[in-house]
Amino acid sequence: MNHRNGTRRIHLGGIPIGGGAPVVIQSMTNTPTHDVEKTLAQVNELVAAGCELVRVAVPDLRAVEALPDILRTARCPIIADIHFSEQLALASIYAGVAGLRLNPGNLRDSGAIHRVASAAAEAGIPIRVGVNAGSLDPDLLKKHGGPTPEALVESALGEIRLLEEAGLDQIKVSAKVSSVQGTLATYRLLAERTDRPIHLGVTEAGWHDAGVIKSALGIGVLLLEGIGDTIRVSLTGDPVVEVRAAWDILRACGLRRRGIEIIACPTCGRCNYDLVGLLREVENRLAGIVIPLQVAVMGCVVNGPGEAAHADVGVAGGMDKGDLFVNGEIVERGVPADELADRLERLVREIVAQREEK
Repeated sequence: MNHRNGTRRIHLGGIPIGGGAPVVIQSMTNTPTHDVEKTLAQVNELVAAGCELVRVAVPDLRAVEALPDILRTARCPIIADIHFSEQLALASIYAGVAGLRLNPGNLRDSGAIHRVASAAAEAGIPIRVGVNAGSLDPDLLKKHGGPTPEALVESALGEIRLLEEAGLDQIKVSAKVSSVQGTLATYRLLAERTDRPIHLGVTEAGWHDAGVIKSALGIGVLLLEGIGDTIRVSLTGDPVVEVRAAWDILRACGLRRRGIEIIACPTCGRCNYDLVGLLREVENRLAGIVIPLQVAVMGCVVNGPGEAAHADVGVAGGMDKGDLFVNGEIVERGVPADELADRLERLVREIVAQREEK
């Protein structure tokens, strides 16, 4: 199920992408890029959450002028997001960014594209061809009767040819729409037509649970089909939430793991202690751990012991008490409910310390 499509390997800021490399998580700042302090603070928050590539908007010269200070301090590769302007693209390359994102829907002059691609090739940095249904070339919209999968893929392939003609080989591609069905159809077609590394995302997915669900369906299905080399969960609001959701998607697809994965029962009338309160307490206490661990918090004697035993660490509750498990073995029986969070955290941190020593 997790067999990956064979795409070419490129490198972005030293990070391998495609060619069987692990799927890479990226996000984008929503601060004014010219505000170096705010932008760097958000970049650092994203990196701490597990983001590996960060894109920043470069809408004007103020943003370009801020890039050297951002690049000097940022703890991950920085990609410049360019629309409309050849000059801003070239200036970003000369500033030293790790990569560019170009939208073929709004930078359509072939001469400008050739010059930007030539400069990127000389600098040794990749360009992502970032097609978006909301900004497709009007001629393609007219030809195909709208932003169809065929229209988006034709736009992407045409731009790739222009970059290749300019001597650029480090190319990544995306073709984003805002519906799950459109996302699946477009990326499946794109994967059939090119072996360039593919960046996945459901654009303008929304916010809160609805946006996460749309992204999980669109990105997750494609990953399980072997499509996708980098991903972004595009949510309205704090981009740190995007990164956490991206890790959840990769973990659910069996592709990568990071931090604590909590397994918890939905609760029912057999639950005899405050499982929800315990779950919240455990989640808060273990939030900063990055070592992959599965922790089960279960509420009764039916499925609880079995699920807890399958996790790295677990608790199965009974009448105001619970048993603690480590690697399938009960290590403490009948722990009072008000002590379970303390005991569970201690066991988890002991395992983390042991794994960090190896």
